[in-house]
Amino acid sequence: MLPYEIRGATPYDEEQLHAVAHHLNTVNLPDDREEIRAILDHAHKSFTGHIKDPKRRDYVFVLVDTARDKIIGTSMIIAQLGRRDAPYIYLDVIDEERYSATLDRHFKHTTLSIGYSYNGPTEIGGLILLPEYRKVPERLGLIISYVRFLYIKMHREMFRDEVLAELLPPLESDGTSHLWDALGRQFTDMTYAEADRLSKKNKEFIRALFPEGTIYASLLTRQAQDVIGKVGAQTKGVERMLRRIGFRYAERVDPFDGGPHFTAPTDEVALVQRTHRATVAEVVASHKHARSRSLVAVHLSEPPYFRCVLAHWFDGADGSSGALGEEAARHLDVKVGDEVWVLGID
Repeated sequence: MLPYEIRGATPYDEEQLHAVAHHLNTVNLPDDREEIRAILDHAHKSFTGHIKDPKRRDYVFVLVDTARDKIIGTSMIIAQLGRRDAPYIYLDVIDEERYSATLDRHFKHTTLSIGYSYNGPTEIGGLILLPEYRKVPERLGLIISYVRFLYIKMHREMFRDEVLAELLPPLESDGTSHLWDALGRQFTDMTYAEADRLSKKNKEFIRALFPEGTIYASLLTRQAQDVIGKVGAQTKGVERMLRRIGFRYAERVDPFDGGPHFTAPTDEVALVQRTHRATVAEVVASHKHARSRSLVAVHLSEPPYFRCVLAHWFDGADGSSGALGEEAARHLDVKVGDEVWVLGID
């Protein structure tokens, strides 16, 4: 049996996913059992199509150590961030220059302006890998991240033409956000954690209470200014990966913590471009094409509805078929003539 697999999350994963969420506790995957249960229920209905509107679907993927039958990581896709009932809210970051000839003084200011989108992008998020698995040679963080782009290509019609990734900024060890304390808390009288959690369910308070118009960052504390658009140490690797596959800083930040928003046209993301459908023409000894490692995935007609493994794959001459390692073929329950989706990673 292959040591790891990625599959669609199911309601039965509640206990283990809650344990994984404890290591990060973000708005997309909070350390809260009831919310984890709701997230898994929504994901299950998304995979099955019970949620009829594709824009309202969220997909959760889990990375499993098959030898221990243990969930060790997760990632997710939010099909559309920003709808009429729940807008995508951000702060535009704009540099403004001022000069006085009388004083012969020049200033460059960073300004913030709140924005709303009701027809927003697809968002990737919820990326967590248990600490003890972060240094293994299979590069597990990479594959649980990459699988989202493979899935987007498999179901391209269900996703938007732009993909967004919100990156965590530098936060204090207790979770304090200096931008929120200097700005958002002054207008809501809520802590960062309270506001972040509430915004997942209801964003009305932001539009009702946040100031409109231009906010000059120079009026905020130095600590708040220093985190605007900056990437925290724990997400530097994610930033490098995103830039490598075609994402760029959108000059936009999260209104709660100042974390940068990275975006890319969906069809220009390198991983989406490299994913393709293929027919298994041959099942071979797993070592035969050891140089060609790929994520290989299949649709399933029953839970978990999606399964993917890191496998040996070698494209045929026309790219529409290829050879699959025998271990992967067994694990995915595919044979010669079956269809798979392939994303080469090295």
